[in-house]
This record gives sequence, structure tokens and C-alpha cells, in this order.
Amino acid sequence: MASDDGFSDFFYTAPDGLKLHARVYGEANSGHWPVVCLPGLTRNARDFHELAVYLSTRSSMPRKVVAFDYRGRGQSAYDPDVSHYSVGAEAGDILAGLTALGIEEAAFIGTSRGGLIIHVLGALRPAALRAIVLNDIGPVIEPAGLAHIQSYLERTPKPKTLVELVAAQRSVHGKDFPALTDLDWTRMVGALYRETDQGLLPDFDPKLVDTVASLDLSQPLPALWPQFDALAAIPLLTVRGANSRLLSAETMRQMREHHPAMEAITVEGQGHAPFLETGNLPDDIADFLARAERQGGPRKKAGDRS
Repeated sequence: MASDDGFSDFFYTAPDGLKLHARVYGEANSGHWPVVCLPGLTRNARDFHELAVYLSTRSSMPRKVVAFDYRGRGQSAYDPDVSHYSVGAEAGDILAGLTALGIEEAAFIGTSRGGLIIHVLGALRPAALRAIVLNDIGPVIEPAGLAHIQSYLERTPKPKTLVELVAAQRSVHGKDFPALTDLDWTRMVGALYRETDQGLLPDFDPKLVDTVASLDLSQPLPALWPQFDALAAIPLLTVRGANSRLLSAETMRQMREHHPAMEAITVEGQGHAPFLETGNLPDDIADFLARAERQGGPRKKAGDRS
């Protein structure tokens, strides 16, 4: 049963026995494609709360929305084996969650790491993907963007109050996100941190930082063009922050060449990754999903609303 916040908590078991969590919005909604939301590396299901409420209550086409916590994030259990914090293992966890929920196919929204997981799902279970929204992620990851992530994760701030947390996040990310309001920053911090006996702490296993710190950025990162090309028949919308350091404008241009029907939105005043609940993005995403569902298959080239 949904809480007053519009969702219910769903717990299930990963293939290796770990207890995992997801939020389910609009449980009673049927007749339209459900939406599966996959967050970034250290993020969790709370990132999608406002968008999920919007999509699950939109009067013209309400949808069931499932937002996952990966292992080691949010309400999912921490894994004692840090090697399991990988895109492959997390893709397997999502498939297990979909099976437990009885979802055979859905539209997928993936922010950053979530988009990488979608690339893997396209290889493991392509029939499950009816439409895709990639939020500031593509087949090529810019080393400068990963270096920035490494840098701020290694120096994760430990303020004692919400006001200090907001100030700390703005000091790190403010130049990339001049468009955000005070409310946006407060909401972002509320999704990333949790209250504990030791005060406010990031809501993820600290060992996740080790998985990023160990990356050797002096070597070229493997591109995922074959995996991306396998998504060519699936309706796709890519959202890019105009100030993104992870997804370049050139990579997005190449994505359009590989996937001519891809729609694209560039979000001014935001970096990696745009807040999907801001501006016109909820309507843009809902409209894209509605078009994809009405069409029900591969589409002709669509316009770029950059």
C-alpha cells in the first residue's frame, strides 16, 4: 500500500541473497508501460521522487514507476564484497527486481551509472526495453568528468547541519549548476544524505569510493558503441547538461548519427547530471514516453530541442 508520500517500499532478494530495495509509485496504474528509474553511482531512489510522483499521477497517462536502490545504496543492504559494486552485478539485481515485481517490459530512465546499466540490460534482456531516457550518459565517458567525480568523492564533506551540507555541495558543484534554486539544492542534499546517530551521512556504502578511486584515468576508457548500437530500434531520449563534464556535445552528436531517431534535450545551466524534476523536463519526459508508447516501435528521426 502506498504511503502518504505516494509510494510503497518493495524489498526483494538479489541472486546472491542480498536484500535489496525499490520504491513503487502508482501501483494500481495499468494499461500503460511502467517506468523503471535507475540512479547514478552514489545516488538512490529518492533522486526520482518528484519525477516519479508526476509520472504516476499524470491524469492523461498515469504510470507505475519503480525507482531502485542499488546494493550498498539507500535502503538496500551493503555488500561485504566490494567487487560486487559493478555495473554487471547491478544489472543482474535490476533484472531480479523486475522478475519479483512481475514486470516483463518497461520504459527505462537511467542517470549516469543507471544509463550504463541500461546498456548492459540491452544485451541481457533487450525485449524488456520499450523506451529509454539517458540522463547525461552515453557510450563515451569523458575522463575529465570521472576525474571530477573521483575528486569530490575523495573529499566528501562532513558538515553537521543541513545548511552546511547545502553550502558544501554548492561549493563543489555550483559552477556547473547556476540554474538551480535554493530549493533544488536542499532537495538534492536530502536525497543524498541520511540522518544517523553520528549525524548526517552520505546514504551509500563508503567502500563505493574505493571502486572509483581505483580507476586509472591515464588509460583510455572503453567505449560502449556496440552496446549502444544494439539499442537502435528502441525509442530514445538523451538529456545532457550544457555544462556536463561526463557527456560531451560531440559524443551526443555521434549518438544521433548512430541512432537517427534519437531525441535530445540540452539543459542550460546544469551539469552532470541534470535534475529531471526541474524546468520542463517532467513534461518533456512524459510526452516522450507517450509518443513512444503510441508508436510502439522504431521511429523516424525526431528533432533536437537543444
